Amino acid sequence: MGKWILLLLFIPLYILVTFFGLGPIILADGSLEERIVTLLATAAIYGILTLILQLLLKRKN
Repeated sequence: MGKWILLLLFIPLYILVTFFGLGPIILADGSLEERIVTLLATAAIYGILTLILQLLLKRKN
C-alpha cells in the first residue's frame, strides 16, 4: 500500500519537472546555449528524482 502512495507523490513531481523544464526548452525563443543549460538542469533534476524514488522504493521492500 505504501508503494502506491509513494508513486502517487512522485507522478506530480515528474509532471511538474516536465512542464517547467521541457516546456522552456521546446517553446522558448532564447539562445541555443540557454536551452542547453536548461536541458542539462532538467536532466539533472530527473536524475535526482529517479535516484530518490529508487532509494525510497528499495527501503519499502
